[in-house]
Amino acid sequence: MALSDHLDEFGPATMLLVGFVLFIFPEPATSALGAGLLLLGSVWWFYEWNR
Repeated sequence: MALSDHLDEFGPATMLLVGFVLFIFPEPATSALGAGLLLLGSVWWFYEWNR
């Protein structure tokens, strides 16, 4: 397996990680943004999974 085979998972994984960090930050605005990023990142990850 080449590294280029896994580059399409880098974007969704980064979005999930940033969303999680923002979600646990104790501010309502960042928690809402983090939850949105978690949702968008998980949808993007599942979309890439079937490709």
